[in-house]
Amino acid sequence: MFIQHLDPLAASLFSLLAIASLLLSFVMLGSRWLQNYLYAFAAESWMIAAISAAVGFYGKYPELYLIAILTALFRGLLLPYLLWRIIRRLDVDREIHVSVQPSTTLVIGALFVMLALSISFRIASGLHLELTVAVLALTVMLSMKLIGFLILAVRYEAISQILGLLVLENGIFLGSQVLVPGMPLLIEVVILFDLLIVVACFGVLVRFLLTRVGTTSSLHLKRLVG
Repeated sequence: MFIQHLDPLAASLFSLLAIASLLLSFVMLGSRWLQNYLYAFAAESWMIAAISAAVGFYGKYPELYLIAILTALFRGLLLPYLLWRIIRRLDVDREIHVSVQPSTTLVIGALFVMLALSISFRIASGLHLELTVAVLALTVMLSMKLIGFLILAVRYEAISQILGLLVLENGIFLGSQVLVPGMPLLIEVVILFDLLIVVACFGVLVRFLLTRVGTTSSLHLKRLVG
């Protein structure tokens, strides 16, 4: 595994990018404004693109340069643009219905990070990787997945649901770039295009929800049953 042989400068770079990605997830978790979600997701995607490029450079995986470019274009530009168009058409600018206040979700998110760190240490110790970037990569990956699930659980606006899924997927993608950089290029490209399908399907669902129910809150999805 190439992360076992990183020099201190490279390890610091990976750590900085991974921590910045996690902090941007907390920006989404602590805000109720949809545009803040969007900006944080776009910035997080650019961080992940930078991680892909850095892994390609230090690990000698030239195919990851293409993944970095596609990640920056699809995750960092195209997906935020499509979501921005949905927000603009719906004329919804903030999350109204929440089951847990943003301040409380930040505390829960911090607890999730502590849980992820504990699990990562246990996994890394079993693989003898305690003093490598693998611990941080595992922690950030698990934390972002848990935060994505938390957003899905406590936010009811349809756009929030989309971004929760995207944050969850960002965590998986970030972990795969650092921990399994040799993943076949075709699989990673397919994952990127799958995100477009997810956003397109949610866009259709949101418009249908607005037309039938008059709101974009997922709380009213049960009214569409039958």
